[in-house]
Amino acid sequence: MTNVLNYKTHTAQSRIKIINIPMSKYYKKAPFFIRWIYSKAIWSIKTSEKVLFLTFDDGPTEEVTNFVLEELKKYNAKATFFCLGYNAENNPELIDELKDCGHAIGNHSFSHPNGFKTKIGSYLEDVKKANDIIASNLFRPPYGKMKLRQYKQLVKSFNIIMWDVMSGDFDISIDGEQCFKNVVSNAREGSIIVFHDTEQALPRLKIVLPKVLEYYSDLGYRFEKLI
Repeated sequence: MTNVLNYKTHTAQSRIKIINIPMSKYYKKAPFFIRWIYSKAIWSIKTSEKVLFLTFDDGPTEEVTNFVLEELKKYNAKATFFCLGYNAENNPELIDELKDCGHAIGNHSFSHPNGFKTKIGSYLEDVKKANDIIASNLFRPPYGKMKLRQYKQLVKSFNIIMWDVMSGDFDISIDGEQCFKNVVSNAREGSIIVFHDTEQALPRLKIVLPKVLEYYSDLGYRFEKLI
């Protein structure tokens, strides 16, 4: 179990529509200039230990979240789930199960708004609506996009958790093997890695998650949650 404040940082079915993002529109490894802009956000955990931080966005969804839980259990792995308030509200038993299994819960907004395209007040209200359900000190912005004024307000109340490795499991233009390559080509000690526990990601997640867990476990890594 990892408390992010103790580490130095590098710097029923959902009706929420998540837009398919082409491969060219996201970074598999978070670039320096974005980390510099959101310098108080947590991008990775600085450590020499063999530890990785698996995170799952946009759930919980019954079939996919249960699949993730089963795979994590095989390796005694803990993870952090950044839940949509809408899905949490409609699947309270899954939220309870995540907690009972020892995983961490984070706020991923209520309706998955794009911060760049959303008025500041509306965006903050959406996050608050989610937190009334999720009640977490962790927040991850949908798409990783926040206006600076949104960011400056949110960082007062939350540990903002970004990432340094994107698996790309949501990308319908690639397969699970490419997702695995995205992870192993970019992850290192202390990396925060993004997956998604959604139906859209499931075909790739079923391939990449077991492979990542097995590959890094064989190398002596452990998997921790963020708190």
